[in-house]
Amino acid sequence: MIQHTIVFKLKHPPGSLEEKEFLADTFKFSDIPGVQNFKCLRQTSKQNNYDFGISMEFTSQEDYDRYTHHPVHQTLVKERWIPEVSAFLEIDYASLA
Repeated sequence: MIQHTIVFKLKHPPGSLEEKEFLADTFKFSDIPGVQNFKCLRQTSKQNNYDFGISMEFTSQEDYDRYTHHPVHQTLVKERWIPEVSAFLEIDYASLA
């Protein structure tokens, strides 16, 4: 199992229509085959500068690779993520057990 986690900060003002539309579009990732347990999250801690998170799981490396190369993922990254995200951190975990 691979846990794919991204925390990020948007260029849009908090509560703006642009922010809401961007966050709504992140749910398109959940339509990609192999994506499991998709969540879009709002940061509640003051211990870092990120405002949002996305979390999802993949059963295998092959599923993760298909997600990465899927046209929906490629389009969202190019048309939404790159122009609208000001900072992010991506972490991928595999279970030790």
